[in-house]
Amino acid sequence: MNVAIFASGNGTNFEVLTEHFQNGDIPGKEALLFCDHPDAYVIKRAQRLGVPYETFTVKSCGSKQAYEEKIMAVLKQYDIDFIVLAGYLRIIGPTILDKYEGSIVNLHPAWLPEYPGLHSIERAFADHRKETGVTIHYIDSNLDAGTIIAQRHVPIYPDDTVDTLETRVHETEHELYPETVKKILTERIAKEKNNQ
Repeated sequence: MNVAIFASGNGTNFEVLTEHFQNGDIPGKEALLFCDHPDAYVIKRAQRLGVPYETFTVKSCGSKQAYEEKIMAVLKQYDIDFIVLAGYLRIIGPTILDKYEGSIVNLHPAWLPEYPGLHSIERAFADHRKETGVTIHYIDSNLDAGTIIAQRHVPIYPDDTVDTLETRVHETEHELYPETVKKILTERIAKEKNNQ
């Protein structure tokens, strides 16, 4: 089971997941990091951790269609079976989704269906909620609306700032995402073996 992680930015979730792959806690092979920002810090993490990576932008490809076709060629080259989105800030279009539907998971920093889209932590904080959460879900053609796999609440305390809340949300992500990816891949690999 070859796994690609897609990320756009700093890459803390990428690094946590990579550590779990590399110590054998998550089954399967982390075969690729794909990043849509060639200057993103996540690439430095991939270099340090020895993870193969590919990076290019929509702009360099000329269109979203051409961009996704180029991604598909990369996924084929690395023989990717499963995709983990870890802070990938682009909507996956039909070119990729049609081939990988049911095999792409996303991490969202809110208790979906609340606060889909961007700035979820800031929006929950601004609404003076008592809690927010973290959601892991399969993706489909709608924004942050695919089948939910796992969720965990994150409290919002009266003395929180956006930064302290964001730190707590990320800590929850770093626990829940590896646990959930491990469960999904363990089940998929076992199912494949049974079908052989």
